Amino acid sequence: MNLLPIFVKLEGRRVLLVGAGAVALEKTLTLLETGARILAIAPAATAAMEKLAQEGRIEWIERSYTPSDLDGAALAIAATDVPEVNAQVFADARHRGIPANSVDDPPNCDFYFGAIVRRGALLVAVSTAGESPAVAQQLRGEIDDLLSHDLGEWLKTVGQERREILASLPPSPDRKALLKSLVSRQLLSTARDSGNKTQSARPGEVHLVGAGPGDPDLLTVKALRLLESAHVVLHDDLVPKAILDLAAANADIVNVGKRCGTKSITQDEIHALMIFHARQGRAVVRLKCGDPMLFGRAAEEMEALREAGIPFHVTPGISAAFAAAAAAGCSLTQRGSSSSTLISTAHRAKDKDEAATEPTRVIYMPGKNLAALAESLAAEGLAHDLPCVVVSRASQPGETVQRLTLATLSDAEPIEAPSLILLGKAVGQPGHDRREVESTSAGAIGESSCLASACEQA
Repeated sequence: MNLLPIFVKLEGRRVLLVGAGAVALEKTLTLLETGARILAIAPAATAAMEKLAQEGRIEWIERSYTPSDLDGAALAIAATDVPEVNAQVFADARHRGIPANSVDDPPNCDFYFGAIVRRGALLVAVSTAGESPAVAQQLRGEIDDLLSHDLGEWLKTVGQERREILASLPPSPDRKALLKSLVSRQLLSTARDSGNKTQSARPGEVHLVGAGPGDPDLLTVKALRLLESAHVVLHDDLVPKAILDLAAANADIVNVGKRCGTKSITQDEIHALMIFHARQGRAVVRLKCGDPMLFGRAAEEMEALREAGIPFHVTPGISAAFAAAAAAGCSLTQRGSSSSTLISTAHRAKDKDEAATEPTRVIYMPGKNLAALAESLAAEGLAHDLPCVVVSRASQPGETVQRLTLATLSDAEPIEAPSLILLGKAVGQPGHDRREVESTSAGAIGESSCLASACEQA
């Protein structure tokens, strides 16, 4: 397919968007960057789209699409979950000569949204003609790594100097040489990463960060560095202002918290926001109360990022359960009376059955005889096919992760202390794929000695 790559000026021009769901939100956020006037047509809208309409950033008409909605539109985008409606929008737009895009439907597209690397006025866009957005995102990330991050400000200076030269000198070989000399600098970054990718938030990536129980002094050093370098912070509702104030002064701070009993942003909208900002070349911190891997919907968010081709990393935080025990002056374990802890929540997904309440077990200090341990666990009634993960030296140099089942636990390679074993259906979910996640946080389990029912995510 032969495509003409062009950059369209949309400032002040009308763009028709049919649909107001999570997919439409992603396209809306992209279009808002252009200054376009967005008209959204949909009988219902997500909370985030409603908020944009209330703020006057878009116009939303609460009804179904009609062909007259195309009147005066420069572009048309169909982003509903009804293929027939999307196809009709495309056909009507083409009949009027209006370029149209039907999301995730290449045959019904006159143009595609590229994967963008942005450095001020400099834009680099990658397209695969709809064949594989994930490939485009991977290339975008690699290009983003190569381009120096000061190019935006530098380009602004070059543009001003170029205009001054053109205004003051007549055309000549000398003027041409002078203009060429303006750009005699290294455009690609020569400083390579030291190997620790999470010392600062990297453009085009998402960091799932634990904010701890609320005391800024209990943030990890890594979490603080990520906050200080993030372009966008998407935070839970219960993260206190004292922690948010540690973010960079020019960072966008967005509350994506979900509170019980009130209409608020959906999980799909949170996914769309993370993906959108990362695709715009921004460093994104998804800031969660306590630890992101404990009641923080991290598995869903990691899966959404993986499907979108967005690199991500996890930074553990101090769990509210441990802070509560410290405040109460009681240990969650005690030699001679309690060797395990059960952590649970009273909030459960409405569409889940009772099997979803099965706990994940975390076994500290498992010892060397894993065969005996497996036999003991099986005797307790645990299934032989229960997923197990053996983690050695977590978060340290030489960290190893082995994925097994209870039946094959005895086949694990020799482990080096300190080590942990995670057992349960949750650790077998694709959201915990070690190839994507940089660090693992343990939330705990077993027979109950102290029951902590806490809201790790608002």
